[in-house]
Amino acid sequence: MTIDRFIEIIPKIKELIIDSNVSHLKMAPPFRKDLLELTRNNYKNSKNAGVAVLFHPYNNNKVCFTLILRNEYDGVHSNQISLPGGSYEKNDKNIFDTALRETNEEIGVDIKGIQLIRRLQNVYVPPSNYDISPFMVYTENELKFIKDENEVKEIINVDLEQLFIDSNIKKTNGSKISNRYLNTLVPAYKLNGYFVWGATAMILSEVKDIIKSVL
Repeated sequence: MTIDRFIEIIPKIKELIIDSNVSHLKMAPPFRKDLLELTRNNYKNSKNAGVAVLFHPYNNNKVCFTLILRNEYDGVHSNQISLPGGSYEKNDKNIFDTALRETNEEIGVDIKGIQLIRRLQNVYVPPSNYDISPFMVYTENELKFIKDENEVKEIINVDLEQLFIDSNIKKTNGSKISNRYLNTLVPAYKLNGYFVWGATAMILSEVKDIIKSVL
């Protein structure tokens, strides 16, 4: 899909109503329901985070979205694929401002030309106690990327069409894609050679269902 075609369908994307829970469930780890039950008292004290599903022209005007591979660190999301974003800070105007600020900090893009398409449903992540607010955003401008060496190992630009290929949905052993020992199969997208699972896959599942519904 070209960026021009993507921009044409944005008004429909904004107006569409879907059951986000159904979309999330498709890519949720099998243990998520039990984990939510075990940690439900933690939610009221959860930390807020904003992330961006950033669509932009890349590689001959194709529409792509950007993922990052996080550096290794002492934390539950070490060396995992995620969307650019991070924690709310007191100087942020709102959680959307958080998503844009963190996107700028992590991948170095100019956020002045980035426009909001729609907010997606929040996803709570029990292991890190984050309540994530995702936003679909886009720019017509080609972007220059500068990664934050402290947080980002690699910037990954994925052709949107890859999200619609059914064979890119895999079942993989959690112990191979997480620094926590997860001896169970989890659903994941295989995108640009990387396994994308957990909250990021759940958010992308909602994005996929929205866009497919308006095509």
